[in-house]
Amino acid sequence: MVMQQSLLTCSGVVFALYLHHVIRAIEVPLDPNIQSELSQPPTITEQSVKDYIVDPRDNIFIECEAKGNPIPTFSWTRNGKFFNVAKDPKVSMQRRSGTLVIDFRGGGRPEDYEGEYQCSARNEYGTALSSKILLQVSRSPLWPKEHLDLVEIDEGSPLTLKCNPPPGLPPPVIFWMSSSMEPIHQDKRVSQGQNGDLYFSNVMLQDAQTDYSCNARFHFTHTIQQKNPYTLKVQTTRGVMETTPSFMYPYGTSSNQIVLRGVDLLLECIASGVPAPDIMWYKKGGELPTDKTKLENFNKALRITNVSEEDSGEYFCLASNKMGSIRHTISVRVKAAPYWLDEPQNLILAPGEDGRLVCRANGNPKPTIQWLVNGEPIESAPPNPSREVAGDTIVFRDTQIGSSAVYQCNASNEHGYLLANAFVSVLDVPPRILAPRNQLIKVIQYNRTLLDCPFFGSPIPTLRWFKNGQGSALDGENYQRHENGSLEINMARKEDQGIYTCVATNILGKAENQVRLEIKDPTRIVRGPEDLIVKRGSMVRLDCRIKHDSTLKLTVAWLKDDTPLYIGNRMKKEDDGLIIYGVAEKDQGDYTCVASTELDKDSAKAFLTVLERPERPRDLELTDLAERSVRLTWIPGDDNNSPITDYVVQFEEDKFQPGSWHNHSRYPGSVNSAVLRLSPYVNYQFRVIAVNEVGSSLPSLPSERYHTIGASPEINPTGVRGAGTQKNNMEITWTPLNATQAYGPNLRYIVNWRQRDTRDSWSNETVRTTRHVVWNTPIYVPYEIKVQAENDFGRAPEPDVIIGYSGEDYPKAAPTDIRLKVINSTAVSLQWSRVYPDTIQGQLKEYRAYFWRESSLLKNLWVSKKRQSVGFVGDRPRGLVSRLFPYSNYKLEMVVVNGRGDGPRSEIKEFTTPEGVPSAPRYIRIRQPNLETITLEWDHPEHPNGILTGYNLRYQAFNGSKMGRTLVETFSPNQTRFTLKRTDPISRYRFFLRARTQVGDGESIVEESPAPLNEATPTPGTVPTGGGAATLLPTTTVSLTSTTAIATTTITTAATTTTTTTTVSGTAATTQSAPTATTRREFATNGSSIWNVKAFTNSNWANITWSHNFSAGTDFVVEYITSNNTVRSIPVKAQTPSSVQLADLTPGMTYQLWVFPKWSSPSKTSYITFTTSSAYTKNHVDIATQGWFIGLMCAIALLVLILLIVCFIKRSRGGKYPVREKVEVLDHEDHKVDDPSFDYSDEDNKEPPGSHTSLDGTIKQESDDSLVDYGEGGEGQFNEDGSFIGQYTVKKDKEETEGNESSEATSPVNAIYSLA
Repeated sequence: MVMQQSLLTCSGVVFALYLHHVIRAIEVPLDPNIQSELSQPPTITEQSVKDYIVDPRDNIFIECEAKGNPIPTFSWTRNGKFFNVAKDPKVSMQRRSGTLVIDFRGGGRPEDYEGEYQCSARNEYGTALSSKILLQVSRSPLWPKEHLDLVEIDEGSPLTLKCNPPPGLPPPVIFWMSSSMEPIHQDKRVSQGQNGDLYFSNVMLQDAQTDYSCNARFHFTHTIQQKNPYTLKVQTTRGVMETTPSFMYPYGTSSNQIVLRGVDLLLECIASGVPAPDIMWYKKGGELPTDKTKLENFNKALRITNVSEEDSGEYFCLASNKMGSIRHTISVRVKAAPYWLDEPQNLILAPGEDGRLVCRANGNPKPTIQWLVNGEPIESAPPNPSREVAGDTIVFRDTQIGSSAVYQCNASNEHGYLLANAFVSVLDVPPRILAPRNQLIKVIQYNRTLLDCPFFGSPIPTLRWFKNGQGSALDGENYQRHENGSLEINMARKEDQGIYTCVATNILGKAENQVRLEIKDPTRIVRGPEDLIVKRGSMVRLDCRIKHDSTLKLTVAWLKDDTPLYIGNRMKKEDDGLIIYGVAEKDQGDYTCVASTELDKDSAKAFLTVLERPERPRDLELTDLAERSVRLTWIPGDDNNSPITDYVVQFEEDKFQPGSWHNHSRYPGSVNSAVLRLSPYVNYQFRVIAVNEVGSSLPSLPSERYHTIGASPEINPTGVRGAGTQKNNMEITWTPLNATQAYGPNLRYIVNWRQRDTRDSWSNETVRTTRHVVWNTPIYVPYEIKVQAENDFGRAPEPDVIIGYSGEDYPKAAPTDIRLKVINSTAVSLQWSRVYPDTIQGQLKEYRAYFWRESSLLKNLWVSKKRQSVGFVGDRPRGLVSRLFPYSNYKLEMVVVNGRGDGPRSEIKEFTTPEGVPSAPRYIRIRQPNLETITLEWDHPEHPNGILTGYNLRYQAFNGSKMGRTLVETFSPNQTRFTLKRTDPISRYRFFLRARTQVGDGESIVEESPAPLNEATPTPGTVPTGGGAATLLPTTTVSLTSTTAIATTTITTAATTTTTTTTVSGTAATTQSAPTATTRREFATNGSSIWNVKAFTNSNWANITWSHNFSAGTDFVVEYITSNNTVRSIPVKAQTPSSVQLADLTPGMTYQLWVFPKWSSPSKTSYITFTTSSAYTKNHVDIATQGWFIGLMCAIALLVLILLIVCFIKRSRGGKYPVREKVEVLDHEDHKVDDPSFDYSDEDNKEPPGSHTSLDGTIKQESDDSLVDYGEGGEGQFNEDGSFIGQYTVKKDKEETEGNESSEATSPVNAIYSLA
């Protein structure tokens, strides 16, 4: 166990536990509390590079930063000796830092401070060393003065211009330029070598110039030093001889090169020759490493980056031209400065633990390893029995407190050295949990999760996990423990939810922490958007239905083409989707719905394709020009995602209708060229329109014009006709030729005419209009007519002959011998004698009968005497007049009609129509004053059509789908009111009311009683609260209007609902009956029809009725569609009356309904719309049975009684009393009292003199008793105003025989009657 702990310590596990991942260095956790409590030897954190070159113009900063606890102190050595910073005023160290600052602002030479520096950082637990830093000052020396001779050379010879730049620190960058500061052009013939020289493989005449200047740019000083320029003179020869290649650099056939591992290897070969040779590179025995090889300087240089031992070997360059080739071999050896194999790491141990420091390095040659402790060679350090040095390893056994130190490992060879610091710290720290306490971790179900518990301690604690306080540690199966303290749950399930406890334990104690784990449902898009193809301008919906954990906040975002979508006015973001109104072309693209919570997210993508009208065709071109044809070619525009189906070619001509475009021809969408057939003498201009499924494109730009040559017309005008506009003329008209039919200029028409069946010669006239009038013609005579087209090129072929007629005159005769026969109450038949043809004076159109209603046989019935007519087309002797009103007197006359108008009128005939059946009553009004009775009121029919004999009422109770038996009531013709006793307060009633005459029953009016209150549609906000309000039941009125009283009367029904509102304590309760649907008429294809379709609705059912004139036995279909587009059909067998009940309807839903024969189909327009009433289930409560109402009425009655008693007592104590009745008793004459306060009766209801009315309403004769009878003796005494003093005393016998004859009430009961 001890060995295992030592291995863990050496590999850096403690710090790994804190950082949650393994790193190479072991450090004390960065927790400030722990840092302040734990000791730590120094560690170098920042230092300058080993070869440190500085700018002499700036101050010098040599970095050295370290950390440790306690904070370390710093010291420096220079060239191996102690550097006393305090003695040099120019040198200082930064505060809390070891960085040296050398300030030259006060003067001084930077070169005086060049040397090798090393920094030491120490505290009581050890000393750390920095690397040795070689400080050098940058130099940019001047070019030595030299005189350069003129360089003369023959054309075609090789040449090298030496640069020899002055040595600089660091070396300068070399480049060649002319005196005008333009770079010397370089190519494979002329190029600069790595040493700075300029090489010419062969000199050409254009190379001669006087200013080849080598320039050196120094990095730190940013200065450029220029060498004196070379002057080159080229000697020309008659011809340049071609030569084989030879190497200018390097010399000979082979060379050697040594390179250090990790740097770049640069091999160079520059050759001369005419023509300039090409350079190729090869490696002997292998391929060039392609991943790190680069050819430079026109293939003259080979660079291999980051050289390793595998790059050693022989490389050769091959220079070749057409005259031959040579090669040079370069042997490359790779040496290596030391590099780390195992760099020593900081080691933290507990007392008694073992550990080791390992320092392994490699290089070529192999480096030597030297150990130091606290900056001193380990051999000279004080002995430590727990430490053992074994080459590149130091082993520690049974370490104790006080053994802390910093060890340095130095690995060096001839090419360099490495220095590493690693401290050994011996700590004893009880376990500490570094994570926040009582963490809450949320994870998505079935996901992997980590419960973190970073800890620290020395010795390294052992960590165990427990769930919900269970005794056994968690490990294996779904759990996996990591060395850094984390507990991994491979797949989180609902049962894994709970409280987890981590416990860290070592010999010094234990620490624990709790983590609460919550398992959340995943976020899933259950219905994502789908790829859609839509037309431009339409509305599209992209679905995104999401299921997520309700305890997590959900965020839904939309992306378009992977960028956030801007939700503008045309877009509406909903909880389960995205709606785009008026889709535009820019809306096309990828749409992604992203549903995310704090823990997870899900996305779904779809592509929206927008179909748009195609782009206009372009680049129209006319080719293959001919007299009657031309080829039109165009380039199609973009089809905008909808294939082009057709191309429409249009033309415009500039003679007859300039600016007006006409369709010429149509071609499939797969072509882009067509041969167009043309007409003569038309100046054509063409354009093309592309058509796809969405629509037509904009027209293309017009083509160039093409003018065809002229010709004589090939056709004559069409539509030639001759007809008179007056009785002595004939107007000849025709349809003119259009622009493509004229075929030439000056189009005109030659009009020829003559009477038919005569031998007269043809009359003619040439016109340019489209009509010609021939005057002084006989009445209605046939003519032969010809119209021929002609232009400047000639005439059209001979035209066909057309027959026309001259003008007509009014007929001269009227029909005679008119005979009438009454067929039924609404129709009569006619017969007459036809007129002679010569009296018609034109073409016979019809015989026409004019008739009007003179009066009705019913008294006091106003009738309209508007004249009506019916025509009988053709030469016929009989006809039928229908649509008459029954029981009426009519008059009739006839005329002959031709094209000019009516002839003279015939004699007037009179006839009378018999009785018929009446029309329906004008209206029926249903009232429900209470729940026990229903009152019906109706009006007489608008058209009685005879003497009414009464009314028939048929009614039937129903409750939902249950129907009661049908009852029939008959009424006299004057009765228009009926009261029905209800059998129960729930059922509704359907009423059928007809009027009748002696002929039979007329049209019925149908109505239902209003819905009970528990089915009525309540008005929002009007339901009474706190008690019931007296609510009146609704009244429904149905009015019918019949246009004419014929056998098949068309009836339009309008439903009117009267709403009664009762207000109690400021709250209005409104009750409304179910609406009756609007009636529309549907006509069948065979002439029969369906009309008067009505819907009587409730909350969940509707009764549908209709009228029709189809044959008996016709089956019907009732089809209805709900507002959510659910279609249902119900077959209806032939029955009378035609009706059906729709059950299981949805309250408050709107329906569209069609009625049509079974063999037909519904019309799109012939339907009715109705809406079911909303469900309202609150039971009606009779207000009269409510306790609060009874108590309120009793309180009101008691208050009224008390008020009356108070009034009576007040009047009894001194008020004035009326004495009129008593005066009338004493005075048999009519006594008038001027004071109006005595008059208690209306003038219209005065009693006869000498009588008065008792309380029972009977009239009694005046009494013979005197005033003495009302007192106890003596004469009665009066006040000045005539009133009695004291009270009246009524005799006992008077009270027994006459009752209450006194005009004054003497008790509270009498007071009430007197006030009443």
